[in-house]
Amino acid sequence: MSERTLRGKVAIAGIGETTYYKHGQSPDAEFKLALQAIVNACRDAGVDPRDVDGFASYGGDRSDGPRLAAALGIRELRFSNMHWGGGGGGVAAAVANAGAAVHSGMANCVIAFRSLAQGQFARYGRGNQSAAAGGDDAFLAPYGLMSPAQRFAMKITRFMTEHGIRHEALRAIAMASYHHAQSNPNAVMRGRPLSEEKYDASRWIIEPFHRLFDCCQENDGAGAVLVVPADRARGLRHKPVYLLGAAQGGHHRSAAPVHNAPDYASAHFRTVARNMWEMAKLGPADCDVVQAYENFTGGVLLSLVEHGFVDPKTANEQLVLDNLLVSGGRMPMNTSGGNLAECYMHGLEMVNEAVRQLRGTAINQVKDAKVVAVLGGPMVTPVSSLVVGTEDTL
Repeated sequence: MSERTLRGKVAIAGIGETTYYKHGQSPDAEFKLALQAIVNACRDAGVDPRDVDGFASYGGDRSDGPRLAAALGIRELRFSNMHWGGGGGGVAAAVANAGAAVHSGMANCVIAFRSLAQGQFARYGRGNQSAAAGGDDAFLAPYGLMSPAQRFAMKITRFMTEHGIRHEALRAIAMASYHHAQSNPNAVMRGRPLSEEKYDASRWIIEPFHRLFDCCQENDGAGAVLVVPADRARGLRHKPVYLLGAAQGGHHRSAAPVHNAPDYASAHFRTVARNMWEMAKLGPADCDVVQAYENFTGGVLLSLVEHGFVDPKTANEQLVLDNLLVSGGRMPMNTSGGNLAECYMHGLEMVNEAVRQLRGTAINQVKDAKVVAVLGGPMVTPVSSLVVGTEDTL
């Protein structure tokens, strides 16, 4: 019986992105941003956009596949897929779904993408503005839990308290992203370096989050990756980046509503991480770079723990700035600035950066990078993560 896996079967052959803008500052509509990123990914791979035959996205992306196909002049649409769940929990799942479609023969050339124009549409960081709250909000809003920051702060505070993790660990995560963004021309926070003093003096949003520094941005833009069969990728423009492992979902009752999940202080990656490493035939020690989705710095903490990169007993010693930087760090992380300082493109920009690291073309390049883990949005559900690598890892 043949092994059921995506490991080494598909590859990312092209990456594309738009200029990244602060919330409300894009001159273009969301749909046009999506098209720009897709065309750029095709150009990067040396593929005619009309040869794309599938799309995969997440987070309720409004730029739907059939409409994109019509606008691009695609000859035949064979696959159109959306991952359930809000925010960036589905970033790795969208890439994996594209890979599954390609490997199964349902499609030949699939774009995984995310487009956002929060100036054109609603902002993610705001609470429910409706006077009549429904669903979970009906149980949470009367007690003041209206925004994502308020909801997630409770889980993170529980975790940090149980394990004695100091606030300096969150500060190091924020500072690493801001540090790497300063050399990235497309980073929204380039030119706005972050120091310990600046971080510590900033006002609180809700403990344990300081102002913007612990919270992701709100941005306009789009990103895309082009996924093809591994054998086809070898004949295209760039060195292929192979999908080694991917997983999505959540553990038992991780989606229990109204803060009633049995494993409360969790990013929901416990089973997802296990399944991803199992497919990849690797572990955290094999990774040269980590791209960890920051909705909030505390979510990165939980995610790193559940993927095995950090032991909560030694988190205070591991999560220090020098350990997270490209220049000499043992765990270089969010090397283009991440959601905090490059752009909040729901993590798709982190997939693009993973590809650049493995091609050897990143601005903040980790020497001889062969394996990169991309950890999707924590604390939502379902969540997803992936591992990508060079040909040497196959």
